Amino acid sequence: MAKVTVWNENRHEKQNPLVGELYPNGIHGAIAGFLTEAGYDAGTATLDEPEHGLTDDVLNDTDVLIWWGHLAHGDVADEVVEKVRHRVLDGMGLIVLHSGHFSKIFKLLMGTSCDLKWREADEKERLWVVSPSHPIAEGIGEFIELEKEEMYGEHFDIPAPDELIFTSWFEGGEIFRSGCTFTRGNGKVFYFRPGHETYPTYYNKDIQRVIVNAVKWAKPVDRKRPVYGNAQPLEKISAKDN
Repeated sequence: MAKVTVWNENRHEKQNPLVGELYPNGIHGAIAGFLTEAGYDAGTATLDEPEHGLTDDVLNDTDVLIWWGHLAHGDVADEVVEKVRHRVLDGMGLIVLHSGHFSKIFKLLMGTSCDLKWREADEKERLWVVSPSHPIAEGIGEFIELEKEEMYGEHFDIPAPDELIFTSWFEGGEIFRSGCTFTRGNGKVFYFRPGHETYPTYYNKDIQRVIVNAVKWAKPVDRKRPVYGNAQPLEKISAKDN
């Protein structure tokens, strides 16, 4: 079973009593909790730990990294971001949640601003499954309905996804590409939109199922990594005999 590390700033939980009450063990703790129930070996890491909790030993032992950030994207050290990028290129899976769209690591891997429209108005969100045969959508009906969520709206400034799994409709009329997959090097990346800190989104069983499915999808393929750099020929090169 894949080893998962759930990374979270853990700032809202300390600064906003509503978030602290909603997620007493932090958003990272809530996510790690249901992943553990699903059978995964799930650990956590937070911004204020040394090296943000993402030491070489932790990253090298992580098959899939889940990332939640919002208030303090700029406080994440560039050298840690670069280590995460190298691990993704080497095959580690990365799942970026909600406002992690503005994280340094997601913007670096996408190469775009990753900007979007947003609004906090306690409005309904309906996430439509637009790729029903995709493994990330396994066990999910035609849509997931959330009574209250923050709105994210198009245009979402990302590269065209390899696959689009979910498209959201919001009560105010906007739509959004809410479940997108990408490949970067040997690694798989999944962006999943829901998860505003003041709503109980990560207690929703369908949202949990999507994240559990995404971990299974994103874990590294069990094979030797490609070899890069100067290579000896596999066959005899006739031009060398002339």
